[in-house]
This record gives sequence, structure tokens and C-alpha cells, in this order.
Amino acid sequence: MHLLTTSRLRLEPLVAEHAEEMFRVLSDPAIYEFENQPPASLAWLRERYARLETRCSADGSQRWLNWVLRLHAGEPIGYVQASVLVDGQAFIAYELSSKFWGRGLAHEAVDSVISELVDHHRIRRLLAILKAANHRSRRLLDGLGFHVATAEGIAHEDVAADELLMIRAIRSR
Repeated sequence: MHLLTTSRLRLEPLVAEHAEEMFRVLSDPAIYEFENQPPASLAWLRERYARLETRCSADGSQRWLNWVLRLHAGEPIGYVQASVLVDGQAFIAYELSSKFWGRGLAHEAVDSVISELVDHHRIRRLLAILKAANHRSRRLLDGLGFHVATAEGIAHEDVAADELLMIRAIRSR
């Protein structure tokens, strides 16, 4: 993993030392409107980040690529993560502090990660699971070329009744 940059952001490979500043970002209650919950404690987040810093699941079936999003001015604003599977697919996820919503920053960050996945990790299919009621996330994924999976596509993934699976196939470059 390496540092990624965009016109407004630095995407730093996540390490355990990011826990303290990210704990503040991830304590924003607005980002949990649809799912999950804030980290239980700083110690819990530090331990989670230490596991993620290994970049690999215990069984070796996934590579974990996680970036902290930071404005060029230095302020951390969220993260983007990718779970890369051995079959050329990757699940992506992201969180952004609510005070930065609506500025195109999430689009910019996720687009940068998609380019990284395609160019350096040979990803040919991207997947994202989101709550169906999360219209902001749905617009973001639509704008990045994802589409809602068919019933056949959903049958192969663990998708709850209130969730959507969105997919983007990557054409050869």
C-alpha cells in the first residue's frame, strides 16, 4: 500500500497510530443513521486498526486495504476500505464525517481507491453493500458507475432484506 493523493485529499494507508484522531471522526453520530455504531472506545479502535494494519485476513482469503482520508490541510475526515478477494473482486466501504458531506470528497476518495484497485490489484469487479434507505450512499455509488445487482447476483452474497448490493464491472484498459 502507498499514499494516494487527489486534488483535495491525501489517502494515507491506515495504521494503528491513526486511532486517536479517527476516534474523534468516527464519534460523529450522524454517520450511523443507517447502520453500525461508533467505536466502543479508543482502545477498541486501536486494536481494530492494529488487526487491519496486517493487511490480510487470518485465513489469507482477503487482502485488507484501508486508507484514512485527510484534507491537504491535515484534518482527517474519514476512511475508504477495500476487501480484496482472490477472484479479482473487491468490496468497498467508506465513512466520512458529516460536516464534509455534499462536497464531492467521498466521490473523489472512492474514485481514487477504485483506480488503485484496478491499476495495482487487478480488480475486475467492485461490490458495495448498503442500506437501501441510504440515499446519499446510493447517489455516490450511482455516480461512480455502480448498478444494483440482480436477484441472481444477490444470491451469491450475504445481503439482508433492507440492503442493496451494488456492482461495477471493470472493463479492460
